[in-house]
Amino acid sequence: MDRRNFLRAAGVSLAVPALPSLTPNATAASADAIPTRMCYLYVPNGVNVERWRPSVRGDSFELNESTAALASMRDQLSFIGNLAHQNGSPGRDGGGDHARASATFLTAARPYKTAGADIRLGVSADQVVAKSIGQATRLKSLELSCDGVRKSGSCDSGYACAYQYNIAWSDARTPVSPESNPRLVFERLFGSGSHGDRSKSLHRRQQGQKSMLDFLREEVGQMNRSLGREDQRKLDEYLTGLRDIEQRIEKTERYGTPPDPDFQTPAGIPDVYSEHISLMSDVLLLALECDVTRVATFMFAFDGSNRTFPEIGIGDGHHHLSHHKHNEARLGKIAKIDTFYAEQFAYFLQQAASKKNPDGSSLLDHTMVCYGSGLSDGNRHSHENLPIITAGGSAVGWAGGRYVQPKEQTPMANLHLDMIRRMGVDIDSFGDSTGVISS
Repeated sequence: MDRRNFLRAAGVSLAVPALPSLTPNATAASADAIPTRMCYLYVPNGVNVERWRPSVRGDSFELNESTAALASMRDQLSFIGNLAHQNGSPGRDGGGDHARASATFLTAARPYKTAGADIRLGVSADQVVAKSIGQATRLKSLELSCDGVRKSGSCDSGYACAYQYNIAWSDARTPVSPESNPRLVFERLFGSGSHGDRSKSLHRRQQGQKSMLDFLREEVGQMNRSLGREDQRKLDEYLTGLRDIEQRIEKTERYGTPPDPDFQTPAGIPDVYSEHISLMSDVLLLALECDVTRVATFMFAFDGSNRTFPEIGIGDGHHHLSHHKHNEARLGKIAKIDTFYAEQFAYFLQQAASKKNPDGSSLLDHTMVCYGSGLSDGNRHSHENLPIITAGGSAVGWAGGRYVQPKEQTPMANLHLDMIRRMGVDIDSFGDSTGVISS
């Protein structure tokens, strides 16, 4: 095969063990070896519930006004009603629902209310899986956003910004911050430069990084002997980060550099929001397709975002509109924003479905996708009956083409638990789960 055909073949079937870039000693490919992936897509500020949610339960449901863009993917997706995050509700903590919406979405844990460095939450569902299966890929997980990330300070009624700008958490004190620049993400995954030179560039950069890390570890080891206990703890956290980088480098050496996809290197962050989302979606799907990672999260925007939408004629901020006070004009604009996000989701699903494996299945068939928000009605800051859609995953038994309504106040952690288990992680519970609810 010529270079381009080989890369295209590798791109859609790289997860098969016979491919030398992943498992050099394998001699035969098997469709059974195509890995399962999981992906969470987050949208902010809730939805216009009346124009978003289907009205009929079961497999005869019809898409509502704001989700009509998903019509072509209807049989591959399911709406799941009555899921809730009780730890997102105010309780004794008062205001801060946007911070709690983001914080609880994947952790199902109550964030400790602080604007300081003593943040405390819980491990997110994606990171539970990443810690268990991450050794099989070069990156344990991939975190993306279309917003810059604020890592310090107070952002929402006394909650640290870390809660509001992150949905992935590796432990109770450590968010896994997303990247918003598609060029930086692409170069991290596949190297910089032009098509054909990226793998060499990535290999050189990783080798240089490795020698630097070895040097830093020696210097830090000498420093540690003169530090107090708290500084030693901070130093240990830093070294843990270095070790994670070293392990990623070792994986690259073991598996080889990832395939250089026939895809133009992004120029940076597009000016048009929809183009930014679609470009990030393309890069994310490349990472899954090439088996660089099997776990990903993508925040279209952080909760509480007051972004405007000039490309669809909306100059009002989204957060401002979400406090609609039942004003019909505002509700109409929220519905248009919901439609905009549904269109971006439809693009993601269509692209995933178009990427085929040797056995005829698609990337979407082997990828469980969960799309939704940590709030339902933004006006009431409701953390119950969340707007949740699941898609894909038919290869692991996920069903599509239906609207499911379990009993009211069912923990969303039940859905997370199902996804975690289908990724091959054997755990009895997650967050505040009370059982398993399947898509």
